[in-house]
Amino acid sequence: MKDCRKAVIAGNWKMNKTPAETTALINEMKPLVADAKCDVVLCVPFIDIAAAVEAAKDSNIKIGAENVHFKESGAFTGEISAKMLVEAGVEYVVVGHSERRQYFGETDQTVNLRTLAAIKEGLTAIVCVGETLEQRELGYTETLLKYQTKMALTNVAKEDLDKIIIAYEPVWAIGTGVTATADQADEGNGFVREAIAEVYGKEVAETVTIQYGGSMNAKNADELVAKENVDGGLIGGASLKAEDFSIIVKAASK
Repeated sequence: MKDCRKAVIAGNWKMNKTPAETTALINEMKPLVADAKCDVVLCVPFIDIAAAVEAAKDSNIKIGAENVHFKESGAFTGEISAKMLVEAGVEYVVVGHSERRQYFGETDQTVNLRTLAAIKEGLTAIVCVGETLEQRELGYTETLLKYQTKMALTNVAKEDLDKIIIAYEPVWAIGTGVTATADQADEGNGFVREAIAEVYGKEVAETVTIQYGGSMNAKNADELVAKENVDGGLIGGASLKAEDFSIIVKAASK
């Protein structure tokens, strides 16, 4: 059933690159990923969106943001709404990354609200789920992934699932250099797919793109994306290097 889903490789730049550096990096990337047979997305800091959209114009690279607020407007200093992102040319947005959960008070409830706000405006939400090392060692991986997935998708209509990508990001593998084995990644993504099936049915679950995130890089991408339940990746550090990112895109294009 993997062939019914299109792979998506999305870079998550985190707090890196100025607007000028954004333009230079995207210009370097464009020819390297031009022949991709997967979707290519770069999720950049808010300050870089205008430069990224302009640099990616007339290419196959789509631009995403790294966060979105759940209200359309209001007294939320420093926040950005989904409408603002759409008007800026953004098509994707990362929701609920573990760093947002860990450092900025994101909860399962606010992840759900942000997801709903994003898809209401037509954005594709890349919704992150994942367990800590302690939770994995206690045997809670399946329970936690299914809970987080179902919470994130609360009140998301079946017909809106085409605006949803789930990214399984084991917290213990993000920015640590430790990568889940291909089997662990496939298992985690499989738990996410089972959770979607439990709510929406197996046939629908087979159509949802589920990425692996957590130190996917140029060396391990081939093995990871070959797995049945791994439909591309949410890429951190490797998305800041044009050559490395292009190798991952090529792996997902096979």
